[in-house]
Amino acid sequence: MWALSVPWWEFILRGVVVYAFLLVFLRLTGKRQTGQFAPFDLVLLLILSNAVQNSMNAGDNSLVGGLLSAATLIGCHVVLARLTFRFPRLGHLVDGRPQTLVDQGRVDRHLMRRELLSAEDLAAALRAGGCLHLHEVERATIETNGQITVVLRERDSAGGGTADRT
Repeated sequence: MWALSVPWWEFILRGVVVYAFLLVFLRLTGKRQTGQFAPFDLVLLLILSNAVQNSMNAGDNSLVGGLLSAATLIGCHVVLARLTFRFPRLGHLVDGRPQTLVDQGRVDRHLMRRELLSAEDLAAALRAGGCLHLHEVERATIETNGQITVVLRERDSAGGGTADRT
C-alpha cells in the first residue's frame, strides 16, 4: 500500500508527459469535442482515461503512487492556468481564439466543417440564443470552450425590421 515499485520522480515525469499529450490531443480535436459532450464523447473520455492510466503509474497500484499521480495532474493544471493567465499568447495557443461562425446572417461553412459542427448543431445554438432564422443573427461566435454565443440584430420599436444604427 505504501511502497512504490518505481521511483517517485517517475510518477511525476509520466504524469507531466501524459498531461501534455492529452492537452495537445484534445486541442487538436476541435472546440466542439471539448465543449459539448455527446454520449460517444463521454465514452471516449472514459476509455481514454483508462488507456493512459498504466502509462502514468507504470503498473504501480500503491496509494502513494496514485496520490503522486493525482497531485502531478493537479499541479500541471494549476501551473498551466497561471501561465496562460500571465502570457495571453500561450493562452491562445492552449485554448484557441473565439471565432465568428455567423456574421450578419451569413454562415462560415468552412469553420463549421473544421469544427465538425452540423447544421443541426448550429440551429440548436441559435434557438438557445433566442432566434429561429439566420437573418436575425448579427453575430454567432464559437467560444474557446466550444459554446456558441449568439447576438441578435436590434429591432426597431415598430417590431418589424432591424434598427438603423448611426
